[in-house]
Amino acid sequence: MTDFTMKTGDDGVAIIIWDVPGKSMNVLSMEGATALDGLIDQALADAAVKGIVITSGKADFAAGMDLNVIAGMKDQGGAQGVFDGVMTLHHLLRKIERAGMDSKTLKGGKPIASALPGTALGIGLELPLATHRIFAADNPKAKIGLPEIMVGIFPGGGGTTRLARKLGAMMAAPFLLEGKLSDPKKAKSAGLIDEVVADPVAAAREWVLSAKEADLVKPWDAKGYKMPGGEPFHPAGFMTFVGASAMVHGKTMGVYPAAKALLSAVYEGAMVPFDTALKIEARWFTHVLMNPSSAAMIRSLFINKEALEKGANRPAAPDQSVRKVGILGAGMMGAGIAHVSAMAGIEVVLIDAQQASADKGKALSEGLLDKAISRKKATPEKKAEVLARITATTDYAALEGCDLVVEAVFEDPAVKAEVTKRAEAVIPADAIFATNTSTLPIGDLAQASSRPEQFIGIHFFSPVDKMLLVEIIKGRQTGPVAVAKALDFIRQIRKTPIVVNDARFFYANRCIIPYINEGIRMLAEGVNPTLIENAAKMMGMPLGPLQLVDETSIDLGVKIAKATRAAMGDAYPDGAVDEVLFGMADQDRLGRKANAGFYAYDEAGKRQGLWDGLDAQYPRSADQPDLHDVQHRLMFAQTLEAVRALEEGVLEDIREGDVGAILGWGFAPWTGGPFGWLDMLGAARAVEICDRLTVEQGDRFQVPALLRDMAETEGSFYGARAAQPSAA
Repeated sequence: MTDFTMKTGDDGVAIIIWDVPGKSMNVLSMEGATALDGLIDQALADAAVKGIVITSGKADFAAGMDLNVIAGMKDQGGAQGVFDGVMTLHHLLRKIERAGMDSKTLKGGKPIASALPGTALGIGLELPLATHRIFAADNPKAKIGLPEIMVGIFPGGGGTTRLARKLGAMMAAPFLLEGKLSDPKKAKSAGLIDEVVADPVAAAREWVLSAKEADLVKPWDAKGYKMPGGEPFHPAGFMTFVGASAMVHGKTMGVYPAAKALLSAVYEGAMVPFDTALKIEARWFTHVLMNPSSAAMIRSLFINKEALEKGANRPAAPDQSVRKVGILGAGMMGAGIAHVSAMAGIEVVLIDAQQASADKGKALSEGLLDKAISRKKATPEKKAEVLARITATTDYAALEGCDLVVEAVFEDPAVKAEVTKRAEAVIPADAIFATNTSTLPIGDLAQASSRPEQFIGIHFFSPVDKMLLVEIIKGRQTGPVAVAKALDFIRQIRKTPIVVNDARFFYANRCIIPYINEGIRMLAEGVNPTLIENAAKMMGMPLGPLQLVDETSIDLGVKIAKATRAAMGDAYPDGAVDEVLFGMADQDRLGRKANAGFYAYDEAGKRQGLWDGLDAQYPRSADQPDLHDVQHRLMFAQTLEAVRALEEGVLEDIREGDVGAILGWGFAPWTGGPFGWLDMLGAARAVEICDRLTVEQGDRFQVPALLRDMAETEGSFYGARAAQPSAA
């Protein structure tokens, strides 16, 4: 079977159907592109064929290019292999666009339309953009767009050049530089597609039979074409590109190569003929793909993320899909878990000590659904359906029949033990009990359970409806069925899981707390807080450490510090940090929630800038550190903890370490994660920097033996594991 097949009707319209065998979504491979090329040649050469409609045999049109194929181009042929492969694709799409017409007269071509039954992403939109008219089904669940920038590349199949010339640089920017996705009606309003209809194939066929030669000529091929909004050398266009350049640098801080390369491709391409512009696009695409950042982002945010979501580390066990889930605790976390579960079609019992609190937890779902309705992302019928799945109650008897219980009560071992016993008295003998905790050891909490092999940690991140990552924590006695149950549940609610072993703070928090602490420590040393915050952002961190602690709340930091100090005793290393945190808490500067923290806020809670009182409390040193020294301290504070987690067996798979870091706390996505960053930097260079930091700053920067051994053997994290299934 081939990816593309063609059948010609009695009316002379050839229907080319894209239907990749064995896949739920179409993705384009080079073999598929070759097959399509042959069918286009065949249709254009057949006098009986009056026109062509390209559609899909699946519910959606296409998910994009197979990124493994792109990676293969790089591995096999280097830069030249990538460029040649991309230009082969450009030639195919240009053949579709010109459709057999005479290159001088632009006459004699055959109309080619595309019919999109559903989602069309990446090359799934770039291919339709090369056709003469795009028809999409009136399917509100469909997503149309070019999301390549989100995985460290940009649309390299002509989408960058065609969309910029079709819409103009300014109007194309949200779709190219931000990866904005739209439903069909919004895509039509924006000019991405041409028609939204009930039956796109029928509409496309009708159009093909009535199309005139003038309908086939793209604006950029017509005489006198002018780019909407102005070319770079036009006064209006000049201002557009100046503004776009400033915007790109402001958002990326110069560390994401794809955005800058995309803008360069549009800018340079706008000043030359279309076919030359395609070569420029291919050159810049190759440039980005050869950058280690793009390879790292593709690996972590596409290949590894997808593998984890499909159960790469799932134990062998029968299907453990959740039918009915009990949520203990209806606070923000429990209510959020209830919401995403009900949205996934799971029956939910939401329990709290007071009925009013349980009702308030259910009301969170109502509020989120009302907001979705106002944005036309949900319907009143959907709202009623989801809310009907949630039973808010104080009665533990309602847990009868639950095959999974998620406890999300206050972070107090005694409270958690009490609700564990109450729930286990009701739920089936084979039910799995999960605790949502960010700090308390799972093994200790499992002591309250009569079935510790069925006890597991499931750590959600707040807000639950928005955060993609879920951390699954295995206790000392947790069995494989409990792990499988947790993974299947996370798959149902469309989150990305990582599985780690039990240890203080697990994985995510053990890495992010040192990042926050290092920023606070530098503030106490007299480092300019603006330097601290901007140094972090210039490394690709979404938030500086001071802003991050404001967002998570300073009093939470105080609670964690007190608990950690009690557990570690004299070995506790962060007394200097506590002085700052406790001092801020004593002044009721608790962060964003109090409209007062390291930052100042207006009455509406909008951040206004760093609090001007910081200078008085933490006078700036006359000698400020070098930018790179600040960045090294902030980055290695996190990264060394990730290595220690791997060395100690808390992490079992570096893929989980990298994906978890990016999705959990926003670790510089351009690096592909802490292990990806160390591979880019090189183990020897990392050891050299950390040895210096250890002398200057203390033992927290001591190099783990695993990293030092790697430096001595000239190894790397992904290279050392290339032959292992876990690093595939």
